[in-house]
Amino acid sequence: MASTPAFGSDAFCLREVAGHLLSRLRGQRTRVHAITNAAARTFTFYFLLDAGGIRSLIPALLANLGRLDSKRRAAVPKAIAADRAHAKPWILNSDFIEASPPRLESAHSGLTGRSHVLRSDAGELSALAGEDATPETVQAFAKAHDTIAALIGAVGWMTDRVPIIRVENSHPLMIRVNATGCARTTLGAALGFLHGSHLKRRLRHRADQGLISRGVLA
Repeated sequence: MASTPAFGSDAFCLREVAGHLLSRLRGQRTRVHAITNAAARTFTFYFLLDAGGIRSLIPALLANLGRLDSKRRAAVPKAIAADRAHAKPWILNSDFIEASPPRLESAHSGLTGRSHVLRSDAGELSALAGEDATPETVQAFAKAHDTIAALIGAVGWMTDRVPIIRVENSHPLMIRVNATGCARTTLGAALGFLHGSHLKRRLRHRADQGLISRGVLA
C-alpha cells in the first residue's frame, strides 16, 4: 500500500493529498455501502465506479436521509451502529431534513454519540442546530457532536472544531442535477476510509505553526 505523502514545512497541499487519495482509491477499489434513495442510486453507483471505488458493503458508509421509506429508516441506524462498532468512517447526508420531521428525527438520532462526518446545507444545519448556519455554528456543532461538520453552499465551511476550512469551488448548477450530493458524499466516505484522521491532524498542526492561512482560519 502506498504511503501518505510527506508534509514538510512548505509541502502541505490539499490538491496533492486529493490526487494521492484518488490514486489509492483506484488501486484498492474501496467499497462503500450507500444507503440512498432510489432516484439517486444509479448516478451514485456510476460516479463512485468511475472514481475507482465499488458500491458494496462496508468499510465505508453513506447514510442519506432523502426520501426515507420504512426500510431505509430502519436500515440507517443499524448501519451507523455497525460502522461505529468497527471504527469505520461514515457520512450522514442530511438531505432536506428541514422539510420533514421524520428526517430531522433520524438525523438527530444518527448524531447521538460519537459521529464521523455531517454534510448539510444552510437550511439543514439550521434545523439541526436550532440557529442560523454560520462558520461559528459549524464549529460549535462539530465540537458538541465530536464530528467533522461540512456546510455546503456557494461558500462552504468544514471543520472538526479547529481549524475551519473555507471552500469556494461549488457551483449553482450543482443543485439542479439530481443525486450530485449523494455521489459526492459517497466519494467522501471512500476517501475518509483511505485517509482516516491523518489529514485532520496535519491541518491542525500546520495552522498551529502559522504555516497555512489562506482558506484555513483558526
